[in-house]
Amino acid sequence: MKKINKRHGGPYDRGSADCYYGRDMLPHYFEAETGMSPIVEQLHMSKGDIAAYMQGYFDQIESGVRKYNV
Repeated sequence: MKKINKRHGGPYDRGSADCYYGRDMLPHYFEAETGMSPIVEQLHMSKGDIAAYMQGYFDQIESGVRKYNV
């Protein structure tokens, strides 16, 4: 199994955060720091980046931990 990079602002992190905050699934990530660097939207993401985002989102669902009960 390939190890997923969980850096802050990366695809996995953004997927996890979107789920945690009750946001819709919309793959994206930041090139560096979240909100402080350019955003990469789904159209420009690799298949691996999208898969990492989705994994972060679904791992967060599985954890049962949310900021808001949605």
